[in-house]
Amino acid sequence: MMNARPAFEAGRPVVLRNGTVLPMDSGHQVLTGTDVLVVDDRIAAVGPGLSVPDGAVEIDATDGIVMPGMIDTHRHMWQTAMRGYGADWTLTQYFVWYYLESGKLFRPEDVHAGNRLAAVEAIDAGVTTVVDWSHGLRTVDHADAAVDALESVPGRFVFAYGNIHQSPAEWTAAPEFRDFVRRRITGDDMLGFQIAFDVTGDPAFPEKPAFEVARELGVPVTTHAGVWGATNDDGIKLMYENGFMGPETVYVHAASLSADSYHRIAATGGSISVSTESEQSAGQGYPPTWAIRAHKIPVSLSMDTSVWWSGDLFSAMRTTLGADRSREHLEAHAKNDTVTHCSLRADQVVEWATRGGAHAIGREHDLGSIETGKKADLVLIKNEHSPVSFPVLNPYGHVAFQAQRGDVHTVLVNGRVVKHEHRLLDVDLAAIRGEVERTVEYLRSEMGDEAWQKGMNPDIPATKILDNPYTYTEYHSASTRGR
Repeated sequence: MMNARPAFEAGRPVVLRNGTVLPMDSGHQVLTGTDVLVVDDRIAAVGPGLSVPDGAVEIDATDGIVMPGMIDTHRHMWQTAMRGYGADWTLTQYFVWYYLESGKLFRPEDVHAGNRLAAVEAIDAGVTTVVDWSHGLRTVDHADAAVDALESVPGRFVFAYGNIHQSPAEWTAAPEFRDFVRRRITGDDMLGFQIAFDVTGDPAFPEKPAFEVARELGVPVTTHAGVWGATNDDGIKLMYENGFMGPETVYVHAASLSADSYHRIAATGGSISVSTESEQSAGQGYPPTWAIRAHKIPVSLSMDTSVWWSGDLFSAMRTTLGADRSREHLEAHAKNDTVTHCSLRADQVVEWATRGGAHAIGREHDLGSIETGKKADLVLIKNEHSPVSFPVLNPYGHVAFQAQRGDVHTVLVNGRVVKHEHRLLDVDLAAIRGEVERTVEYLRSEMGDEAWQKGMNPDIPATKILDNPYTYTEYHSASTRGR
């Protein structure tokens, strides 16, 4: 007879018993045989053999790894309803499909469908916080639908408002945008806020008014920087000279920048979100972790979009280690040398996936590590039915190279158990599936079957090969073609 699942009533304490705990402190400790007690939304105690309040739910973490919830600092969640559609795209094809052509077809309900699917996918994989880089918001109705979806799922999110179909100066100045911020951004602990737009490098700096709005609102800016052909050193220089670079600024990719730009980011305290699967495949530039580390710039990890790639940070950690080490070996071989010790280690990428993400979103004080008093966003990796679950000799290496989303046994967000024994709790997947299927059918019918099939590997008319995909400026980067 199977044991009944424990009852996870709201407010009932939870203790994870006898796990291998990765607290993600500065010393990258490994605590064996350790308990983690959660009371309300906080970590109440960490240690072996803890005494717990009466009625606490006990979860056996023996032979498992307990780590902080992972934090993805850049994911276009609205695109998740098209999972895998663009698996063979280049970045140019992505720009043409979403920025210039079919991205305009998305209705508010389609953004809602993608966001809900992405949100439950995240918590299923132990990603307890996601920055929703939501740049498909053609109207405020789209933005309301996106936030409605996020608030329907028991995860933690940062809503990064963007609109690829208008200039940042235009949409940030609209009264309805201010009204949206007033109505929906209320300081809720579970929903943070950023403004998301890119800087093309146009000397006229048409993005300046959007930075001024962000400053007025006290909101961080997240921007795709160092994307080959689209954003470059000119944009970084404009931001720096106009005083719009700061510790709260997040630079996504940063893969095609010069040392001068890295110096500017380092000097102003910003952080970089690396999406290694994306950079390897799409063409923004080589994943830049080697250069970022040389400049001592804080790093976080992200998955970018499920229209191409996976939606879990296990993949991000694995591919990041592979890309960084591959470059190091190739550089050494070119000099007839041999790398004898890896510069980037497994514990570092696990830190980037947790504490690094917390730093990037300004939440290092209460997220990203397992410490008494911090928010109880926790993940238990344990799979008694998998031969890959043992032996655990190097827990950081196990997380980075061996574990997968299917090994995520239990997830807590804000003290609430949202996944247990490998099953999501209180999530209606059938309803989400139906919503996504309606979006896919709508897009196919609007495009027509032939265009839908062709869209998976579309031709690119010569007139559409632009150095930047934004239509509000005709600026072209001198680094990839003449002005």
